[in-house]
Amino acid sequence: MIAMVALLRGVNVGGKGKLAMADLRAAAEACGYDNVRTYIQSGNLVFVSPSATTLAVAERLRETIAATTQVQPEVIVRTRDELAAVVEQNPYAQRGEDAAHLHVVFAGGEEEASLSSIDLAPYAPEEAVAIGRQLYLFLPTGMGRSKLAVDLARRAGRSGTTRNWRTVNKLLEMADETPSQ
Repeated sequence: MIAMVALLRGVNVGGKGKLAMADLRAAAEACGYDNVRTYIQSGNLVFVSPSATTLAVAERLRETIAATTQVQPEVIVRTRDELAAVVEQNPYAQRGEDAAHLHVVFAGGEEEASLSSIDLAPYAPEEAVAIGRQLYLFLPTGMGRSKLAVDLARRAGRSGTTRNWRTVNKLLEMADETPSQ
């Protein structure tokens, strides 16, 4: 049994993709996942799975949510250990930046995150770096005013979902508290 975190894209944002967290928990339990908990109303789920394959877990959860609700969200799953590595590798947290200005974009699938097609210079003082399947964002004026975040969201052919740094850390804390045996 492995502690995992599922991140749903576009749930309960701007009045669209409405999904009650009780329905999300019920969908996860219907998949056979244990110790299911949600965090805030934006589609964050912590649970234990007998499968170690995050892509299979994400697909099964997505299919179950779509079959049992009116929502068909993208679902991205990371194991507890993968999420711990995300926290450990954040270069902006390592240099002591204010957590309120840090965000992580979790890429879907197995594809590595990339910024190779973007010239970051015009976005300064905003910064971004790709590490593994994540994009780490430093947005000193906030997500709501970020031109970089808007442009990244518009990139064609990319899937993923963004979480602020406090949420990422809270989800890791919850995963650490989740019995996995």
